[in-house]
Amino acid sequence: MRASRVLAVPGLVVRHELRLLGSLWLWAVRRTHGTGGGGTAFGYARGQGAMMFGFAFVCVIESVMMSVLLRDWPAVHHAVLVLDVYTVLIVIGLHAASVVRPHVLDAAAGTLRVRRAVHVDVSIPLERIASVRRELRATHERTDGELDLAVGSQTSVTLELSEPVVHVAFFGRRREVGVVRCHADDPAALVRAVDRAREGRAGTPYPDRGPWSSM
Repeated sequence: MRASRVLAVPGLVVRHELRLLGSLWLWAVRRTHGTGGGGTAFGYARGQGAMMFGFAFVCVIESVMMSVLLRDWPAVHHAVLVLDVYTVLIVIGLHAASVVRPHVLDAAAGTLRVRRAVHVDVSIPLERIASVRRELRATHERTDGELDLAVGSQTSVTLELSEPVVHVAFFGRRREVGVVRCHADDPAALVRAVDRAREGRAGTPYPDRGPWSSM
């Protein structure tokens, strides 16, 4: 089993890179991913934009410096230049992925899709949301049963679930989570929309807090 997982890693990495490059294309043509079914999108990338572009700028400066240092070794210079350009593309692609893959609330389907770039995509049935609230957090400790999707080192919305959902990590590890924290550019709007969608689910009882809320 472990050998098969090791063999699967290159495929996962390639798929990840292709998704980032695909996100650059979607960003360029001003389209979003997973929002065509009538759901409402809620962005979360605004808080990291300056940081990501600052990082990309540092990478560009580093590329220029390496070009100067390696000007007498053309073969090495060309190889390093390709790697540097690719690094800049990946950095910008990470931000693009966050822009084009927003959270999506689909009241008709009864789901809230919580995402972070191409790394996390969790679909939460509305009937499992025991409570949703604005809660700004700048520090997060890894805890069993909790999923923190920080953007710019902060989360602004906390979802407590009456039943856990399954989160699949990058390398395929599965774990159940009963508390999900995420960030939204307009957390108040997301909380209001989720509350309205929950109330609109006719005949569905919603407890104030779930058994996972004490975690």
